[in-house]
Amino acid sequence: MSRFGETFINPKPILGMLHLAGESPAAKLDQAEEEARIMAGEGIDGLVVENYFGDAEDVERVLERLCGLDLGTRIGINVLRDNVCAFKLAKLYPVSFIQVDSVAGHLPLEQDAPFAADLAAHRESVPALLLGGVRFKYQPILSGRPEDEDVRIGASRCDGLVVTSDATGQPTDMDKVARFRTATGGTVPLLIGAGLTETNAAEQLAHADGAVVGSWFKHDHRDTGRVEAAHVARLMRAVRAARHAA
Repeated sequence: MSRFGETFINPKPILGMLHLAGESPAAKLDQAEEEARIMAGEGIDGLVVENYFGDAEDVERVLERLCGLDLGTRIGINVLRDNVCAFKLAKLYPVSFIQVDSVAGHLPLEQDAPFAADLAAHRESVPALLLGGVRFKYQPILSGRPEDEDVRIGASRCDGLVVTSDATGQPTDMDKVARFRTATGGTVPLLIGAGLTETNAAEQLAHADGAVVGSWFKHDHRDTGRVEAAHVARLMRAVRAARHAA
């Protein structure tokens, strides 16, 4: 069994985003706990603590809070624009996985080699899985390499690839998922990184190995909203049906 399969017991795991919204550090902490309890209660497989609206200090505060609770779900982090901090926190807390928005393709070749060496060293220093993006939303494409080469290189640098189209909430292009699958030869799991809904879950999860979900769980399905239990429950019902059909 792969490390991915050992970490996530259910097939096609769903990872819910905690965006750390709130007007103060205390408010961010309280909202994150509330949203984590909602998602865990509906059967989410993992929680991603991300400084989308907060900062790295907020990520650590939320990690400390969540790791003291018995939510029955894996805890992960994505410290945007600060991979070093993400690995540092993974040494301090029982983090099961780290998400990095881009692990290949986003840098010119002269910067890519030292980035790859640093990433490999950090990855060796923690037991957490690394989930990485290639041609990820909002990330530049500066390598000068063909897509399939960037994908193969990215796959060699992590334990799973997170695939998106061009924007938050935009359904992930299934042709892109298919290209990534071909490029990697099925050697790493592929996770949908944006746009999974209860309407398209069956189709998307038929071609992917899991998903990261943020905006769809929230009021009006917008990143600025609060997580609503009804949205989580509907999507997870669709996910369980997709798992049963697989």
